Amino acid sequence: MSGALFIVCAPSGAGKTSLVSELLKHDDRIKLSISHTTRAPRAGEIDGREYHFVSEEKFEAMIAAGEFLESALVHGNYYGTAQGWIVAQRQTGSDILLEIDWQGAQQVRRVFPDAIGIFILPPSFETLVSRLNTRAQDAPDVIARRLSAAREEISHVAEFDYVIINDKFGEALQDLTAVVRAQRLRRDVQTARHGELINRMK
Repeated sequence: MSGALFIVCAPSGAGKTSLVSELLKHDDRIKLSISHTTRAPRAGEIDGREYHFVSEEKFEAMIAAGEFLESALVHGNYYGTAQGWIVAQRQTGSDILLEIDWQGAQQVRRVFPDAIGIFILPPSFETLVSRLNTRAQDAPDVIARRLSAAREEISHVAEFDYVIINDKFGEALQDLTAVVRAQRLRRDVQTARHGELINRMK
């Protein structure tokens, strides 16, 4: 049976990456799709772990070759998800998680309408501002662009199936875990996975 495809989207600073990281630590049945990007690696980031870091020329060649499931220009850099790996992993029954923006989510849904969309929100816009300034990863002009983009991102929340408010991290993680587990317990999923067991008990 085909594995589930989860899309996790959030404005920058909402805590999406931290939540996904913790989910992956405690759930070995779900795999993270590593996106390609043209942005420079941040301190501590490793090629192939956080992202596949490539040049604009390489990225544009991959677009031309039709290798991306989705791609978008975000904050002046390209980001994209390679389609072949996702298809192959889902065919083995593995669940896949994508960390992408709303533009990418729309593109993925056109190809995989069964994808489950999860949107992470901060408890307030003021909290988002504080988090971006506190983490000190970006220059002030970059933070300003991220805050501007955040309002556009949040305006697409109605396109997602689940909305998680990341106020208390532990509770938000429980909510994210609950969505993943609930999807695996759907009748059609369980029937496909445990059909023989169910038939024996009829």
